Amino acid sequence: MKKIALVLLLNSFFAFSQTDAEMLRSIHTQALTNSNCYAWLDHLSNKIGQRLSGSAGAEKAIQYTKAEMEKMGFDKVYLQEVMVPKWVRGKKETAYIQDGKNKINVPICALGGSIATPKGGLTAEVIEVYDFEQLAKLGDKVKGKIVFFNHPMDPKNIDAFTSYGEAGKFRWMGPGEALKYGAAGTICRSLSLSLNDFPHTGSTGYRDAPKDKWIPAAAISTNAAELLSKKLKENPQLKFSFTQSCEILDDVLSYNVIGEIRGSEHPEKIMVVGGHLDSWDLGDGAHDDGAGVVQSMEVFRILKSLNYRPKNTIRVVLFMNEENGGRGGKKYNEQAQANNENHIFALESDCGGFSPRGYSIESSDANYNKVMEFKDLLAPFLLYQIFKGHGGSDIEPLESKNILKVGLRPDTQRYFDYHHAGNDKFDAINKRELELGAAAMASLVYLIDVHGIAQ
Repeated sequence: MKKIALVLLLNSFFAFSQTDAEMLRSIHTQALTNSNCYAWLDHLSNKIGQRLSGSAGAEKAIQYTKAEMEKMGFDKVYLQEVMVPKWVRGKKETAYIQDGKNKINVPICALGGSIATPKGGLTAEVIEVYDFEQLAKLGDKVKGKIVFFNHPMDPKNIDAFTSYGEAGKFRWMGPGEALKYGAAGTICRSLSLSLNDFPHTGSTGYRDAPKDKWIPAAAISTNAAELLSKKLKENPQLKFSFTQSCEILDDVLSYNVIGEIRGSEHPEKIMVVGGHLDSWDLGDGAHDDGAGVVQSMEVFRILKSLNYRPKNTIRVVLFMNEENGGRGGKKYNEQAQANNENHIFALESDCGGFSPRGYSIESSDANYNKVMEFKDLLAPFLLYQIFKGHGGSDIEPLESKNILKVGLRPDTQRYFDYHHAGNDKFDAINKRELELGAAAMASLVYLIDVHGIAQ
């Protein structure tokens, strides 16, 4: 009797696994042969363009994605109000190194949230520092000067996001540290592992300093950083000059875009899949995060085309304002708490449209182990990497008693060639890689919907 029971159990398990394997194959076939995500991204990038929070482009993207989602057959599509900051870059920035009588123009861009330079620009001697400890030792010696944070991303790290995290603090915290010592302004080395002439923008801040103490902050390209560092060794008294006309305006009303299909068995259990609809304004945000937006929409299209009706409620959420405030994610959580909602799963794509390699898991050990159970099912699709890590900035605020948060993890090696830079454009996207990312997301959504999370 025990042998018969064991055989029946094994047969049941085999059939169950075969069903899952067949579904994952169907998901990938559908994504690679009948996808809409590349066409959606083409429109976002080439018909709308940059989508900085509070801009006309952001508003156009909201209306476009809402209209497209309404065509797709969600049970409901709606906009969730969120107040967002409005920062405007203004005229194209200019900069040069003044070495004696020689002026060398260099690529530069204002950092998001920075103030403008004085009308005629800011010209001052430069102090080069590698880190905050070196800055603190210099103390008042930086008064009236431009602090140059020259901290390259570490090439030794295999995961480029590790290098980004280590070097990124000098962009978003640098001005706040430098003004403590009376610096007139800051420039930082762009956050890229490659040497190029594209300055990379991104958020910066002034810590708790009063507004009358704020100083202009900008980023120069990696090639320009190398050149400036070399010139400073030759002439420590050289000057740097830059001009930017950015403005910080009053907050404006914007929206998260949400499409929902109600669960057939557990409608009270909610699964979120999403990316952020806003982008920086130098390129058209194809990788960051147009890719994540259209992949999230594609997840629903794939499952619907396969006539799959989810057991749990699934929401596709296109978050607003990830880049310079994170208010879309915070507002979504605020409303979820007010409505006493039970979120069991959240998946975000915000690492570019490159070939998917797996998932980073932010959860309890039990839920991490739950995802690990799917490893053999995912391996044929080259989704080998399942590891503990950050789920995503937009889903980070989401609170629920027992929630599994996941980040799609594509190959990271080329991401920071484009991140926050003027070359983050549609032509940097490979159609097949984008589609494979959507399939990887749909696969995990399906597996969690069928098998649930750990209790």
